[in-house]
Amino acid sequence: MIRALDKYERIILGSTIVGLLLGIGAIALSVFEAGIHLPTAEGRINPAVVRQTAPFDQPGVREVSPGVYEAVIIAQAWQWDPSVIEVPAGSEVQFIITSVDVLHGFQVWGTRTNAMVIPGQITKVSQRFPNAGEFGIVCHEYCGIGHHLMYGEVVVTP
Repeated sequence: MIRALDKYERIILGSTIVGLLLGIGAIALSVFEAGIHLPTAEGRINPAVVRQTAPFDQPGVREVSPGVYEAVIIAQAWQWDPSVIEVPAGSEVQFIITSVDVLHGFQVWGTRTNAMVIPGQITKVSQRFPNAGEFGIVCHEYCGIGHHLMYGEVVVTP
């Protein structure tokens, strides 16, 4: 009887270890296959004076070279400033984002653009938009009672 229990315990323990290793392998493969990486902090800024500090003193979209745009965005409860980013198809957009109040999440639907927006930290993420369309921007971190109102849009024109 004791030997039978040892056999089943080994089978269950072995199956558990194999299952864990397969799960970890699947996660690792999906991260590397999808090209997911964490954006790095590009700098620090005093959240109290964001709107008086370049480039956040003039939020908006600017063409920095042919086909390359810079979108300077300020996150605050419960809005993005600006809330609409418009660029032509084939453009690459470098999003430069910070928060003036609380932690926010920046996600552009239908793309790999996904970043944490931390008060006082400047976050930069880039995304190429090869085709025309509309891509929603949402905050994916709960930021207060009006969180559901925090949305924007990237409009890619033909």
